[in-house]
Amino acid sequence: MQGRAGRGRKSATGRNRATAFLPSFSRVSEALLLTSVVASSLLGFADPASAQDGARLTRLADLGLLTDEPRGIFSTAFVVGLTIFSITVAVLHIRARDVWTRRLRRLSDRAAETETALDRAKLFLNAERQVFVVWAGENEPPVIEGDQSFLGAQASVNRLLAFGAWLPPDRAGAVEAALDRLRSRGEGFDLAMQTTAGQFVEAQGRAVAGRAVLRLRETTGDRLELQKASEAFRKLAEEADNLRALVEALPGPAWRRDRLGRLAWVNTAYARCVEAQDPEDAVARGLELLERADKERSERVLRDGGVFHEKLNAVAAGQRRLFDVVSVQGAAGSAGVALDVSDIEALEAALDRQAKAHALLIDRLPTAVAVFDGTKHLVSWNSAYRDMWQLDESYLENAPTEGEILDKLRSERRLPEQGDYRGWKTQILAAYQSVETREDWWYPPDGRALRVVSSPNPQGGVTYLFDDVTERMQLASKFEALTRVQSETLDTLKEGVAVFGPDGKLKLHNLAFETSWNLAPTLLAAAPHIDAIIERCRALAPDAKVWEAMRAIVTGLSDRRKALERRLPRSDSSQFDIAAAPLPDGATLITFTDVTDKVSAERALRERNEALERAANLRDDFVHLVSYELRSPLTNIIGFSQLLRDQTVGPLNQRQLDYAGHISRSSAALLAIVTDILDLATIDKGSIDLELGAVDVRETMAAAAEGVQDRLAEAGIRLEIATTSDIGSFIGDRKRVRQVLFNLLSNAIGFSSSGQAVRLKAERKGNEIVFTVADEGRGIPDELKERVFDRFESHTTGARHRGLGLGLSIVRSFVELHGGRVWLDSAPGRGTVVTCVFPDAAIQARAAS
Repeated sequence: MQGRAGRGRKSATGRNRATAFLPSFSRVSEALLLTSVVASSLLGFADPASAQDGARLTRLADLGLLTDEPRGIFSTAFVVGLTIFSITVAVLHIRARDVWTRRLRRLSDRAAETETALDRAKLFLNAERQVFVVWAGENEPPVIEGDQSFLGAQASVNRLLAFGAWLPPDRAGAVEAALDRLRSRGEGFDLAMQTTAGQFVEAQGRAVAGRAVLRLRETTGDRLELQKASEAFRKLAEEADNLRALVEALPGPAWRRDRLGRLAWVNTAYARCVEAQDPEDAVARGLELLERADKERSERVLRDGGVFHEKLNAVAAGQRRLFDVVSVQGAAGSAGVALDVSDIEALEAALDRQAKAHALLIDRLPTAVAVFDGTKHLVSWNSAYRDMWQLDESYLENAPTEGEILDKLRSERRLPEQGDYRGWKTQILAAYQSVETREDWWYPPDGRALRVVSSPNPQGGVTYLFDDVTERMQLASKFEALTRVQSETLDTLKEGVAVFGPDGKLKLHNLAFETSWNLAPTLLAAAPHIDAIIERCRALAPDAKVWEAMRAIVTGLSDRRKALERRLPRSDSSQFDIAAAPLPDGATLITFTDVTDKVSAERALRERNEALERAANLRDDFVHLVSYELRSPLTNIIGFSQLLRDQTVGPLNQRQLDYAGHISRSSAALLAIVTDILDLATIDKGSIDLELGAVDVRETMAAAAEGVQDRLAEAGIRLEIATTSDIGSFIGDRKRVRQVLFNLLSNAIGFSSSGQAVRLKAERKGNEIVFTVADEGRGIPDELKERVFDRFESHTTGARHRGLGLGLSIVRSFVELHGGRVWLDSAPGRGTVVTCVFPDAAIQARAAS
């Protein structure tokens, strides 16, 4: 095409040159002809008289070749030379004419051939649906040749070159960029494109003879199929690149495996999770994110043709996280992605807890709450709503509509009486079409006042709040009544009351304030300043410090004012308690209370208390002294009676032995009482020390039971001991624990009847040892339960037990010294159960310290 175009241009140039040569050749020929005529005339061969020769001579004269001078030698020579020259020029002219004739014939033939080639080029150009656009220079408009119909564009150059009108934006940009490079740097290009109408087009750009040529050709046949495949491949490649970039940018790990299950590709997040240097390192080392069992399970699911989707725990970057794993099987292997849902799970759990807490909070609200959805069905409520309208739980769980609930409440006469119930109900249900919160007041027949607030929900439906303000309104009414009564009541108080404002002036007072300080009514009516009041009151109470403190709290700054309480003696021997308190509005309340009688009573009570304390100390000293003085003789009596019973000093008859036994038992009982008194005295003085050590529970229970065997036999009562074989021991004072059990058993035997049973039980509960003593006696009335552990409290009515009432008091003292506790459970007619708890851990800690 380029060669044919060059040959065409050369033919056109030759033809133009031949055309330009013909006029010049004609003028030369004419000049030569005139020259020959002149020469012929000079030589006599011409006839000047002839018209033709005359015209030729006239033309020679015009040319300046003829003059009127005479003919001479020189003229003859000139004519001869001119004739020779004319002949020579004529010969050359004939030869040149032959040359140019032949050359013109060749140029004509070449022009014909060029036209034929041009016709063939047009034929070849129109053989395919294609368009050529040629740019000859920067400022010259492009030339368009070809059929543009396949592009759906008009013949306009601007329309054709507006690639965005018939190409997708990305391909239009690519063509424009390629054209810019072609026109500026001569870079050729080949592009395959698809128009917006779905046609496939090839675009070729070339630089030809200094011109930029764009060829747009419709793709057909095999090229069309190839271009379709190429376009599909390009789109797939773009999608693959986009997907790869997306997967690479995922915050969670992603991977691809080959047919053998080996890692073939991972993203950066995967490499970060398995602590690899980069994705290539993770693939090369085959670092697995999932645990072996999870990986094998996912492979089994994929082999079965399914999609693996589970939440799995995995270690990522040294931390155990929860991942949502999705894996699918493909033709060349499998691919998977794992999203870290640890935070989501935590948020869901927190949201669930918050929702439950919110529901629990709403359920505990005193305000009744009911939520209806967009279909007017009840979806949630609280217990206050259920109780307010006395609705069954099962009825509410069936999600009735609001209209059904209103009809039910109306049938049960729980709604306000309405003359037009249908209109009122329609007005209530209009809240579903409203966008604003609405407040109503309901007054049911039962006398309640309900504040009803309906609030539209963003997702549809309405939330109702039913606030029972009956009590609030009653309180408001009562408050108003009390406010009116307050002023009247204030005047009836015996205490003087005065309220001073922020400016220090008297705002309010009662009659007691006026009379107790002998203040004139006219003075108080004028709202005097605190200084004027103090000046009048100093006549009865000259204590300046108290009055200065009162002035400071009344007139001081609000952030520095504090409550004040003082006792003010007066010159008339009376005493007043002054209390000043700042009020929220900046005022100050001052009360004056006459405590003269109270002070006198306090003085008398103080003197009596001191006398009682002296008497108690005297009693304790007496008891302690008497106990020690009695202990030694009783010990001797017990020893001698034991000698008599053992007949060490000689034989005794049966009556003497009985007397000695009575003496021994009575002395032992008296010694126990004295010992108890001594123990209580020692406890009161705080000088008793526990001899801590290992206390074998079973042995201690046996020792205590051994000490009451004679009483059991005498009273005909059986003792039942229950414990476990592995109860072991605990840290405590063995002697005091045995004494506690002995006193409890003695008390239970004393209040039991013949034939009844007393039960002693021990068990270990955690770090505590629990002893229980139960009897089947007459029990203890409720009014005596709180006093049975007090000293000298003995209620033996109807029982054989006699004593000073020290046994249970000693029990409580010894148990509390061990850091334990004791209590009883009893009722008249069903016996008494006393429980003692010894904390083993507390005793061990005390022993270690």
